[in-house]
Amino acid sequence: MATKILASSSHSFENECKEIHESRGRWNHLIQALVTRTQLECRRIRETYKDMYGEDLITLLQKSSLRNQPGVSPKTCAALSLWMLHPHERDAIVAREALLQDNDTNYQALVEIFVGRKSSHIALIKQAYLSKYKTQLDQDIINIEPPHPYQKILVALSTSHKAHQADVNQHTAKCDARRLYETGEGSPGAIDEGTVLEIFTKRSIPHLKLTFSCYKHIYGHDYTKSITDVNSGEFEDALKMVVKCICNPPNYYVKILFASIKGMTADRGAITRVMVSRSETEMDEIQRVFKAKYGIELRETICNSIPSGDYRDFLLALANKTV
Repeated sequence: MATKILASSSHSFENECKEIHESRGRWNHLIQALVTRTQLECRRIRETYKDMYGEDLITLLQKSSLRNQPGVSPKTCAALSLWMLHPHERDAIVAREALLQDNDTNYQALVEIFVGRKSSHIALIKQAYLSKYKTQLDQDIINIEPPHPYQKILVALSTSHKAHQADVNQHTAKCDARRLYETGEGSPGAIDEGTVLEIFTKRSIPHLKLTFSCYKHIYGHDYTKSITDVNSGEFEDALKMVVKCICNPPNYYVKILFASIKGMTADRGAITRVMVSRSETEMDEIQRVFKAKYGIELRETICNSIPSGDYRDFLLALANKTV
């Protein structure tokens, strides 16, 4: 069945939808076909299916997951649902789940959204979040209890997305780098949180990336090293992670994937989150960095660590995608 879906060249997707409708309850047969499609094509299939049968594919997947139907993995249904969503809808759901973690807020997932998305996309995420959950994403972050240093940085980044200019400026970046030095390793004591948060509030992500590049050029080492060298606390630890995500996204995501695949972190959802969100932007680079860092292919690591089944097939299909 998957082969027939892949072989279709029609842009209307009626044949795909007919086969999906006839295979209800056997979603695992469609994983390879749908995940090999682009996310845009999957959304087109979803829209066509709704037009033809009056039902939403994602809702059907979620129902199948709740019923624990034989041969249907709830984890796979959830992953495939994320894959078929518009990116801003997906990020709104990821943000909500991150905020509603049972034990602790998943700040890592929130940072990935605010660092890895353009301002126009952040605006759409906030609209989708408000529409779906009837509450403001920014306010929910502000209301996190107990307060946490990540919270301060996220509020600053959110403000930045609303206020900054997209252009980067070399002179301003150098000035910002010097301010970070003078209020960090260039002075006694801990890093000045106020200066860091002020810069994060006013500058775009591309500008911050240039600032950290200037820092390394001027002072001979990464800004993260200066954070490590001070008396490290919760704010410094949070700042270090955010800076790594800004400066070298592929390396950041590779570490997240490896830890999650190997079960070395409580953030088990990171595998799906990263594979789905990065598969059509930088999966080639992630695979290259993964092999260079760990001496093994990402696909091989997935095969060695994830039990065989539809969920592993889903991850492997994403890993095999080329940008």
